[in-house]
Amino acid sequence: MPPNANAGPTLRNRIADKTTVHDVDPPTESTLRSSKGLKGNEIAIEGVIYDIAEFVHPGGNVIKFFGGNDVTVQYKMIHPYHTVKHMEKMKVVGRVVDYEPEYKFDTPFEREIKSEVFKIVRRGREYGTPAFFVRVFAYVALFFFMQHKFATATSFANPSSWGESGVLIAIVFGISQAFIGLNVQHDANHGAASKRPWINDLLGFGADLIGGCKWNWLAQHWTHHAYTNHSEKDPDSFSSEPVFAFNDYPIGHPKRKWWHKFQGVYFLLVLSLYWLSMVFNPQVLDLRHAGAEYVGIQMKNDYIVKRRKYAIALRVWYLYLNVYCPITNNGFNLNTIAIIMLMGVSESLVLAVLFSLSHNFEHSERDPTAGFRNTGEPVCWFKSQVESSSTYGGVIAGSLTGGLNFQVEHHLFPRMSSAHYPYIAPVIRKICKKHGVKYAYYPWIWENLRSTVAYMHTTGTGSNWELQPLSGRA
Repeated sequence: MPPNANAGPTLRNRIADKTTVHDVDPPTESTLRSSKGLKGNEIAIEGVIYDIAEFVHPGGNVIKFFGGNDVTVQYKMIHPYHTVKHMEKMKVVGRVVDYEPEYKFDTPFEREIKSEVFKIVRRGREYGTPAFFVRVFAYVALFFFMQHKFATATSFANPSSWGESGVLIAIVFGISQAFIGLNVQHDANHGAASKRPWINDLLGFGADLIGGCKWNWLAQHWTHHAYTNHSEKDPDSFSSEPVFAFNDYPIGHPKRKWWHKFQGVYFLLVLSLYWLSMVFNPQVLDLRHAGAEYVGIQMKNDYIVKRRKYAIALRVWYLYLNVYCPITNNGFNLNTIAIIMLMGVSESLVLAVLFSLSHNFEHSERDPTAGFRNTGEPVCWFKSQVESSSTYGGVIAGSLTGGLNFQVEHHLFPRMSSAHYPYIAPVIRKICKKHGVKYAYYPWIWENLRSTVAYMHTTGTGSNWELQPLSGRA
């Protein structure tokens, strides 16, 4: 079956077609509602409201995490084989009266990308390969070994050998945590590691093992994927404000601060504290991620509420192993605190720096929905994902970063295992060139990093908005 079995105007316009099964007839006050009035057991897709309370989703119960929200873009991005029959499995209970799409799907660019990619990765085989799970096992084994070393070591201050040094243990343990974040939990929480939901669910708790929170990660990261670099809807684009800004705001914008002029120098130093902001984030108590909530994601449904106690328990366990135990074993002193912080900084620099490269580089698309605001015409979601992301390196970098060096490929196919990205990247670049879509590729990671630092500097100073006569830009 082709990627878009019901491709074409009929599928795209089925909401307006009064004869389709997705209509609720006759419309009443109870069936015609605002997207803000959705109940915790309801979702909206392309203007249609579905009750998912009794729906058994083949990908697991994670669908209920998004109860109470319009998930049109999220649905489209993780269902590359979408057909009308997928929608017929859910119970229709109403229609949204204020649905206005910024993005469009099933464009010629998207259809060609899918057609060519699915010749390489067949349907049902887009999940983790044996080599992927060998990699997962290796990183998990390293993590638990270092977790034991860090939690039980009594030699932070007086090591008998360099191997027992608190400095070495902290650095290696921090990096091992970052590897879990990059190589294990990421694919799993995208539903890409395995076709079996319980495997994804289990590996997804890797986020909690390294000081994060699986459910807060889902709220932020899936929203980020849906609206990449959207200054009003992508939590990642403004999560660092007001300390520094990823968004290139116009000169005079209230979110632009004087100290941002120096962010090209200090933003990497601030990112080294990412671990602190993650581990001691109070949002783990109610699982209402501030960034996702700010852009309108509702997180009050029963599914989330019932998981709060597990999130809190996992965080307490993490703090016990990685703060309480080291202090108990080595004493409450500056040396022990410094070792704990060194562990956190090591994890932070690997995770946060790699994350920052993905969408913040010179000439990245910073306003993907400008066309919609100017003309009212939705923009191609696939095109916006390519032009707001970058790819660097190849197979080796992919083995270390869990495929996150292939950000373009990952954002086009977020539910495909990272194991496949090196093989689909060449054909995606070829199709992008054919359609005039900008594909940012850096052969080496330091080239991407240089571009990111340059971008952060120009964004902070606002030089992109200044008069540049020699370039013809105004």
